[in-house]
Formats: sequence, structure tokens, C-alpha cells
Amino acid sequence: MNTRLRRERDARSAGNLPESSDGAGGEQLTEDPASREIADAVAESGRTELPGDEDLPTADTFPFAPRTLTRAMARRATQLGLQLPKPRLRGTLHLIAFPTSLVVGLLLVAIGETLLIRLACAVFVLTAGMLFGISAVYHRGTWTPQRAIMLRRFDHANIFLIIAGTYTPLAVSMLEPRPAITLLSIAWGGALIGVCFRLFWTGAPRWIYVPAYIALGWVAIFYMPQLQAGGGWAVVWLLVIGGIAYTAGAVMYALKRPNPSPAWFGFHEFFHAGTLIGFGCHFAAVAVAVS
Repeated sequence: MNTRLRRERDARSAGNLPESSDGAGGEQLTEDPASREIADAVAESGRTELPGDEDLPTADTFPFAPRTLTRAMARRATQLGLQLPKPRLRGTLHLIAFPTSLVVGLLLVAIGETLLIRLACAVFVLTAGMLFGISAVYHRGTWTPQRAIMLRRFDHANIFLIIAGTYTPLAVSMLEPRPAITLLSIAWGGALIGVCFRLFWTGAPRWIYVPAYIALGWVAIFYMPQLQAGGGWAVVWLLVIGGIAYTAGAVMYALKRPNPSPAWFGFHEFFHAGTLIGFGCHFAAVAVAVS
């Protein structure tokens, strides 16, 4: 088995697709939720170690796995994941963004006019660091299938946290207390539900959880008049452009298109590029709002 898996891994690294793949670079090849999660986690991670039977997730050894998950199912799902191409630049954008976001984030915290605003900015910076840091670790590291799955769960959960984290300094610095509390309650309540959703309903299809990201991210549209009054049109346009970039990246991830170079820069990299553009715009909006 190890020889076959090694050949499949090498083919994936070279961008050579097997006959069982449609070229989407992350296609869900099975309808079973547990097997789909294993295959997707292996395909999306940096590299996956060739596992022995003891490293394969089963119903008895892996948290929240369905009781129907057997070692044979896990082995086949791992093989399917290894067959898919893994772009060489996978995770590189977030690897660069992680230290960058922390450095510029410290400057953002420093320019806050009050302690409350500085704390709100710190929440924003912390959630950004978690998003980019865990994503870089997951997409660039070498993991067993079990560890790849756990990192993927946290990677997806962090998207909800960065959404709520972005709202925090905007609400604190630009809204009156009552609407600020309402917006933050919606944002953080939705983020908590979303985190539980991604940690516990691990086999949810993309057509369910991607719209959940988008819906929570656009809650701010209902507060645009107040945000414009508090921060001006520059903040509004930065928020809108950033939201469009985030949304476009999420749609590309859901559709797995465009996928121009499975060996180097595929649809997942476009998704990561969208998150960087969105984060950059929203970071600028927060900087304008709190300065």
C-alpha cells in the first residue's frame, strides 16, 4: 500500500491528475460525509504522511466521527485525497500574511484613542493572526490524516472568528452603544454558532457552510448609514470592496473555479488571494475608523 500511496503523492505534487479525478483539485469524490472530510483534508493540506493503520481515523479513535467510519473507509478516503493535485504555492500567501498581520496589527492597536478601542483592535488582530497562522500551518505542513482533519476544522472555524473580529473595532469606534451591542451580539453569536457548526458537523457540504460565511459577513450592510456617519465614505467603500473580495474568494472556493494551474496556483489559491484583499481593505477601514 505504501508504494502505491507514494506514487499517488508524487503524481499529485507534479500536478498529474489520475483518471478518477475531474481536475478540480479538491473534488469531493465520495458522498459519505466522513470519507469526504478525510479526502478533502488530505487533499488541502500541505503534505500528508503515508499512514499506517494506526494513524487512520476510525469511529473508535477520532472525535465526532460517525460510528460507521471503518479503517478500510479511512484508508480509501486517504488514497483519494492523495490522488488530487496539490499546488506548490498552497498556503504560501497566508504564510506571508501571518507575521505581516501581526506587525501591522500592533501598529493598529497603538493608534487607538481609548483603551476600549485598543482592546477591540487587539481582538481584530488576534483573530486575523489565528486565521492566517493556522491556515499556513495546515496548508504548508506535513500531517497524518487525523491531524490534517483537525487543522482543517479549526481553519474553517477561524473564518467565522475573523468576521466577528473585524466587526469589533468598527462597532466600538463608530456606532452608538445600543447599535454597537446589537451588531456585536449578532456577529459574535453567529460566529459561535458557526464555530460549533464547523467543529461538530464536519461533513457539511460546501453549499451549506460557504453561504453561512457570506451571510454573516454582510450583516454590516444594515449598519452602513451609521458607519458612514461615524467614519465617512472612505470606510464604507473599503468595507464594501473588502466584502466583495471575500465573497468572490468564497464563491471560487465553493465552485472550485477558476483552477488555471493545479500544479502551482489553483482555485484554493484564488480563495486565499481574495481573503488577503478583503483583509487588507478591512484593515484599512479599521485604521481610518480608529485613528
